Amino acid sequence: MKKILLALVLLFSFQLSFAQNTNEKLTITFKDSTLENALKSIESSTSYKFYFDPTWVSSNKTLISGTYTDIKIDDLLDKILNKTDLNFIVLKNKVILTLNNTIHDDLPSNYFKDAPIATSDQNNAGNNGDNPVFYQQYDSLNNYSVTKKASIVFIGKENKEVGKKSYTVSGSIKNAETGKPEPNIYITVRNKNINTSTDPDGNYSLQLPRGINVIEIKSLSHKQVVKTLMVYDNGTFDVNINEKSNQLDEVVIKKKGQRQTETAVSGLVSIDIEGIKNVPLILGERDILKVATTFPGIKTTGEGSAGFNVRGGKDDQNLILLDNAVLYNPQHFLGFFSAINPYTAKKADIYKGSIPADFGGRLSSVFDIATKNGNPEKFSGEGAIGPITSNLTLSMPIEKNKSSIIFGGRATYSDWILKSLDNEDLKNSEAGFYDGILKYNNAINSNNNLEATMYYSHDRFSLSSDSIYKYSNRLASVKWDHSFSKKSKAALIFTNSEYKFNIDYDSADINSFDFGYKVNESQLQLKFNYVLNPKHTFSYGIASKLYNISPGYQHPTKPEATLIATDIEKERALESAVYFADSYKFSDKLLIDLGLRYSYYAALGEANVNVYQPGLPLSDETVIGTEHYAKNEVTKTYGGLEPRLAARYFFTEDFSIKAGFDMTRQYIHLLSSNVTQSPTDTWKLSDANVAPQSAQQVSLGLFKNLKDEEYELSLEGYYKRSKNILDYKVGAQLLLNENVETELLQGEGKAYGIEFLIKKNIGRLNGWIGYTYSRTFIKLDSQFSSEIVNNGDYFPANFDKPHDLSAILNYKFTKRYSLSTNFLYQTGRPITYPIGTFHYGNADYTLYSDRNAYRIPDYIRLDIGVNIEGNHKIKKLAHSFWNISVYNVLGRNNPYSIYFVTDQSGKVKGYKTSIFSIPVPSITYNFKF
Repeated sequence: MKKILLALVLLFSFQLSFAQNTNEKLTITFKDSTLENALKSIESSTSYKFYFDPTWVSSNKTLISGTYTDIKIDDLLDKILNKTDLNFIVLKNKVILTLNNTIHDDLPSNYFKDAPIATSDQNNAGNNGDNPVFYQQYDSLNNYSVTKKASIVFIGKENKEVGKKSYTVSGSIKNAETGKPEPNIYITVRNKNINTSTDPDGNYSLQLPRGINVIEIKSLSHKQVVKTLMVYDNGTFDVNINEKSNQLDEVVIKKKGQRQTETAVSGLVSIDIEGIKNVPLILGERDILKVATTFPGIKTTGEGSAGFNVRGGKDDQNLILLDNAVLYNPQHFLGFFSAINPYTAKKADIYKGSIPADFGGRLSSVFDIATKNGNPEKFSGEGAIGPITSNLTLSMPIEKNKSSIIFGGRATYSDWILKSLDNEDLKNSEAGFYDGILKYNNAINSNNNLEATMYYSHDRFSLSSDSIYKYSNRLASVKWDHSFSKKSKAALIFTNSEYKFNIDYDSADINSFDFGYKVNESQLQLKFNYVLNPKHTFSYGIASKLYNISPGYQHPTKPEATLIATDIEKERALESAVYFADSYKFSDKLLIDLGLRYSYYAALGEANVNVYQPGLPLSDETVIGTEHYAKNEVTKTYGGLEPRLAARYFFTEDFSIKAGFDMTRQYIHLLSSNVTQSPTDTWKLSDANVAPQSAQQVSLGLFKNLKDEEYELSLEGYYKRSKNILDYKVGAQLLLNENVETELLQGEGKAYGIEFLIKKNIGRLNGWIGYTYSRTFIKLDSQFSSEIVNNGDYFPANFDKPHDLSAILNYKFTKRYSLSTNFLYQTGRPITYPIGTFHYGNADYTLYSDRNAYRIPDYIRLDIGVNIEGNHKIKKLAHSFWNISVYNVLGRNNPYSIYFVTDQSGKVKGYKTSIFSIPVPSITYNFKF
């Protein structure tokens, strides 16, 4: 009771003193004064004395200027303290400053009813309740006082006139030792259903109610942090966290399955780079892209195929990016191995639908693959030794904890296998490849980061004594990331990519030749990202790409050759785009990603463009002239909007539905008369006679997590329509053809399907099972009979495979021993069969069915692998891992293709070719240090 009476007396005194001085006015001028000097000026020119902690004002570097005439002391302080965390109260001639909180001159109506019980445990304030203790002790002997507080963090400063009930608190979480951002750190608010996690850059944002909030920062690999926040306004709160030093018997890291249910993006496949080491593949080689084909909606035309067919798209409709640069041919060894080094890869995200607006230029998918940064702390590495290839990756710091490089190299030594075979024809053959990647990373400071990547791959093979085939990829990328603030970031990216192939034909006759082709592109991108508030995240940018294509040359290599040198005219074009996207969170249940992209394409000279007679099909006979365009002169333009829309709605916190709509355009085309992509395929730019491709796709999916995210289930359906899809006339000549447009057909396409995936992320048994039912059709109709296929009706595409089943399962017997299986089933692809013969003009001819009216036999394959890890001692030179696998355990003679030959008697006979018709064993040794 005595305490209550004392409080009332003090309050009455405060009110009386405050009332006695509110009407006094003063005039004062400041000129580039610091806050501390401004307060001293008021003291020296008035009777007021200030009481505060010097550290509160010494850190404030804001300069104050201006003249204030006949102004009350409280109005003056309101103005100069407006942008600080300081409040004040005037008691007669004393001005007491407070940090964040205010001194109230009246008591709340329910003060005595709900008065908090103080605690003396200041070090644990906020950890055992919502009653943190803070007090201020004033020293009457001098102008300054010392404030003592419990472990409480103030966000903003208290305002008596409360307007909002909640505020935005954002910040970053970094490693206390290295200073690096910590992604995927879980943040929750105690006793409130509020939580989030940090993004890849370690940033987070929370919408917190006004007042006391106890937040918990959790991670399996870091010490838990508990902080009490007193939220008065929007503000920032950064935290440094320490790694756990205690050793555990076993740590099970659960992949965040919530990601599939939470985001608005549907049709996204994220490859677990580390996990693919357990997938048994041909000759024991880890392969990111081969693993990708085991997920629903991603197929190949057959074993050893170089291309991919994503949701009914052709193999040229996939944008494959390595550190933002385009990789034109992502395969080695005619499609048996991926050109992506799995030991240097950090992530691989594949967008089958809901393609973000910053990606463009392809119709069907984006393979976004990023390389690891080097280890900035110490020298490290890993690698593998296999039956025909070896791989070594090295990482080292340049400047410790700041800059680093990583290098990865692969090479094959398969020639010795060919030379050791009994077949004399193969002893003189050769087949091999190598690739290398180098990446430099420099964390310049907290706001700037620089990355630079260089990559080169080379393939060389010869299966005959007179021809050597060579093809290579080269790319380079430079990326500068800059943070303007915690809310605003930007990235400037420059990339260059080149793909070329060459054929050296050296025969006994005089007509030996050198044949080559090259495509080169350079692109500059500027991307921005801005977090307006927890509901709105904007991204926008601009990009421009310059194409340079050398369609082909053929030069004789012997002076006496009768072969005429040929050089096809080069092609150039500029493709540019601007985009804007908004990720808007309507509520906790509804999230919408809205994107708008506008692309513009201009074919450029120097060029001679054929003009064809109107009303007739394009052919050599209908060319009526040519138009010449000077260098960089625009010969033809195309462009249009590419809207993107994705939405997610939560039924429950672990069950969501997603919908998406994508419109895409493609201005470059792959010319290939083969069933599957080959190294000698060429790329053709859109021009006056070849229109760009376009597509629209709608998708709908259900996503569910079970048993605390142990299982992930998804069921997605899609429907796609496309225009100006390229096809070819029968017997088309695509190489070294100056009028190649006369061999092309452009038609319509449609595709639809349903995809099912179940994944088990943890436990002794883990892996995934995927199933796809899909159909893909093409329609080639025209006003000219020579350009009509199958009577102008839709017919199955070469890669139409209705049923596709994959099962990738891994069973862990112990911590060191596991068994992996890979089972695949696919419907056989379409084929055109001879169905009879007819006699015309004293000659017999073969009669073929409608195009793609039949199918080759179904494809079935089972692979098994045994994984043996070395002991898990921490202090050892290197950690090892053995993989013993058998590819095609069943020894099934799966057909790669079927072809037909007419023998001397006039009978048509069919033959089947297979790639691997017997089980193929392999053993690979992996190491890491």
